[in-house]
Amino acid sequence: MVSQSVSLIDVSSYLPGEPIGADYYAQFAESDDLRDSLMFRAPAFRHHVAPDETAVDMVERATRGLIERHGEEVIETVDVLITHTQAPDVPFYGAGGGIAHRLGMRPSWVLDLHNGGCAAFVLALNLARQLLTSGAGRTALIAIAQNSAGQVFDQPGVRRKAQAAVPGDGAAVGLVTLSDRSPIVGIECRTYGEYAGEMTLAPDPPRKWWQPGTGELCIGFTESKITKVLARGNRQVPEVALAVCDRIGLPANDIDLLVTNQPNRVFLRNWREALELPAERHFDTFDACGNLFGAGIPVNLDRAITTGRVATSAVVVMAGFAHAGDFAGAAAMRWGGRP
Repeated sequence: MVSQSVSLIDVSSYLPGEPIGADYYAQFAESDDLRDSLMFRAPAFRHHVAPDETAVDMVERATRGLIERHGEEVIETVDVLITHTQAPDVPFYGAGGGIAHRLGMRPSWVLDLHNGGCAAFVLALNLARQLLTSGAGRTALIAIAQNSAGQVFDQPGVRRKAQAAVPGDGAAVGLVTLSDRSPIVGIECRTYGEYAGEMTLAPDPPRKWWQPGTGELCIGFTESKITKVLARGNRQVPEVALAVCDRIGLPANDIDLLVTNQPNRVFLRNWREALELPAERHFDTFDACGNLFGAGIPVNLDRAITTGRVATSAVVVMAGFAHAGDFAGAAAMRWGGRP
């Protein structure tokens, strides 16, 4: 009898270019009402996508680790491809088709997600698990590209703002299969539709993103919005993580490793304190990579595994929230080790 467990059997990641230090932004910094906000305390380093580097390029480079460990045939025979790109190279469609072609895949399902935001990896895991258990195939590839730091946040006008120094670019892929190797034992996804649309673009002078104009696109942060986002994020991520722990019968302080998105140091501290976890059991790369948005969870998971922070049979909980708090998700897996 074929096992119906769904496992995240491996992850692989890619960071573009050389690390960029905080002094890069210091040379451009101007007076900003939000300069002292806890949201925008800069990491020591981050990476930027190259000017001619696409989301497809980033995912292809992130996939190399999987190919080295599992062989090209594992990627070429993927049945389900699920992608998320922070800043689509073309606004009208995602990168799924291009990724499938570049990797030599002919998947039955190609799905581009947008609403998952910084928790897109968890949303994609949930979708992959549902599709594989329903008979849609045996293998899924999840591909996440965060490419807005070196594009949106490095525009000449935007990089003067406090918000510009926090994001970093990177990509990661996860290989999901019908197997018992590293089973996904619980997932919780919650949509908070009342907060949808609260993350806005704020060009000066105001315009639609597609209208011609001189104002550069940036995120419309205000003190009021920041206060609300901090409150929602502090509440939502522990809530979904605790819901998953309750479902699998695991006290939160028995989590072997917590891996989250990483908007800033304040969220990272508050989340582990809410779950009563010591810092060594909450893995992040914030000071090396900055806010990686949706790529944060899989990049951190890859780094944690590669550096020996995840023992075989360890329970790993992945959790995050998106945008201004319109989505949050958590997933737990029991790690079975790399091949």
